[in-house]
Amino acid sequence: MYDVIALGELLIDFAPEGSDLHKNLFLANPGGAPANVLVALSKMGRRTAFIGKVGLDKFGTSLKETLESYEIDTTGLVFSDNVKTTLAFVHLDESGDRSFSFYRNPGADMTLNENEVRYDLIRQARIFHFGSLSMTNEPARAATLKAVEFAKQFGGLISYDPNLRLPLWSSSDEAKTVIVSALSYADILKVSEEELFFLTRESDVEIGSRILQKSFGLNLILVTLGAQGCFYRLNGESAIVPGIKVNTVDTTGAGDAFVAAILHKISDDVTLNNVSQLSRTRIKEYVSFANVVAALSTTKKGGIPSMPSMAEINNHLLGIS
Repeated sequence: MYDVIALGELLIDFAPEGSDLHKNLFLANPGGAPANVLVALSKMGRRTAFIGKVGLDKFGTSLKETLESYEIDTTGLVFSDNVKTTLAFVHLDESGDRSFSFYRNPGADMTLNENEVRYDLIRQARIFHFGSLSMTNEPARAATLKAVEFAKQFGGLISYDPNLRLPLWSSSDEAKTVIVSALSYADILKVSEEELFFLTRESDVEIGSRILQKSFGLNLILVTLGAQGCFYRLNGESAIVPGIKVNTVDTTGAGDAFVAAILHKISDDVTLNNVSQLSRTRIKEYVSFANVVAALSTTKKGGIPSMPSMAEINNHLLGIS
């Protein structure tokens, strides 16, 4: 049995690493939101597996080796012999907030098809996690939705992080239509403030989250607020759990670290298959923990390399520097 299985993109993030005369320098880091989540979970001691597709190139083989170095099951990872691994260039502003430029026209992750998905792995998942980047294009869109339907059919808890990257969609209308089409499957939805506004046209997190919950029957909605922490809506209750202050250098992967921490906590809970039964005390505890994990991830550069270890998390919680 796997604690969490994730499906989606696995890629190389080129993160800025200073400059040399007239040249910008970049450091190649393994990344991709679903993979970031699994690495963080693996470092917390969870049994995980990845489903996705990379190119049969140096980047692709390196990414497979990276996942395996964290003891993530890669039997669901497929190689394309004619499409290259997706590359992303990360751009950071002075506060560490990032934007992306993608080399993905196409990228191997977009070409995952239904018959390449390891449904036997999904059948063994207690939690199935996915995002929207695997739904920007066919055939990966159909493969993702079929995998989610399969996971739901076999009783797995569904975690969904839309992780909106508008430049990868043909239009904002298509992005909204496709992202919304998957909302009804989710037991846990994590969005940023920007993503909540994109989906609801509502800037008030209280109102926007209520709209989503009523429209799609979502049990748990988490709206990350950056350094301010996280807003949650569980059934009819909602609150903001404050974040913590750290020396932020790069926010890449912070949302993924947050998701991983939430799934780590929920995977131990007796209410695993009915998130709506979580108590107010427990969900606040889980979100507070996730805020710490997300914040710690921003103190390092990159996606996968920034995921904190359990020792680092515990040291912070115990006040050990």
